Amino acid sequence: MFSSSSSSSSKGVALVTGSAQGIGRGIALKLADDGFDVALNDIAPQKAKLEQVVAEITAKGRRSISVTADVSNEDEVKAMVDTVAKELGGLDVMVANAGIARYHSLLDTTVEAWDRIHAINLRGVFLCYKHAAAQMLAQGRGGRIVGASSMAGKKGAALSSAYAASKFGVRGLTQSAALELGKAGITVNAYAPGPVEGPLLDEGIRTMNETIAKAGGSTDLKEALLGMTAVGALGTPADIAALVSFLASKEARFITGQTISVDGGINFD
Repeated sequence: MFSSSSSSSSKGVALVTGSAQGIGRGIALKLADDGFDVALNDIAPQKAKLEQVVAEITAKGRRSISVTADVSNEDEVKAMVDTVAKELGGLDVMVANAGIARYHSLLDTTVEAWDRIHAINLRGVFLCYKHAAAQMLAQGRGGRIVGASSMAGKKGAALSSAYAASKFGVRGLTQSAALELGKAGITVNAYAPGPVEGPLLDEGIRTMNETIAKAGGSTDLKEALLGMTAVGALGTPADIAALVSFLASKEARFITGQTISVDGGINFD
């Protein structure tokens, strides 16, 4: 695996979606440190931030490009994968990290909100799995596919029906894809983060607090999350990146179909 990438000094080519900031950025930088050439993706308004991460990766001596695309759009995802394969010489690791967090009570969740959350968090992961798998199968050298679930994909929570459903969906998708692709040397796994410092957590806390306030309640959600962890601390992007680093390695060849919690001990399997 990874032996046929275009750069002899490279472990292969990785693509990380939603990598302009937060967990995605952390994963991209870690994979570059591991020796991968790394393609970065996010939506067009994040282009400037993507280029900053490209500069960080090239400063490490690795090749990097940015490809803007909306992961919920199949044509754009296919074009993204094709561009990465053409520019960097293939695709060995796909990290379908892009996601959004929105929180509403069940009764206040509109069909539009439901569809938007699922379009990014579930359809986007599906499309990345699908087109990465097609590229990897065509190459014939195996590969690693990794997707973003959540602690809300292990146990549902109030005010999170749409979000939790999308993240539970990633688990089922990951298991099914693992069964289909394993004999081709392609493993498929997911990570299930708990509260991780960064823009997604900040946005999640903001929208959750608004929902709680609308219902007449009040709470310090960040403190509540801290209290849920066994370790008494919030995670960092580096904590998630460390797991993805292992799942992307040759040593992880016998691990597939798993959704692994990285949540400080909130959920136990």
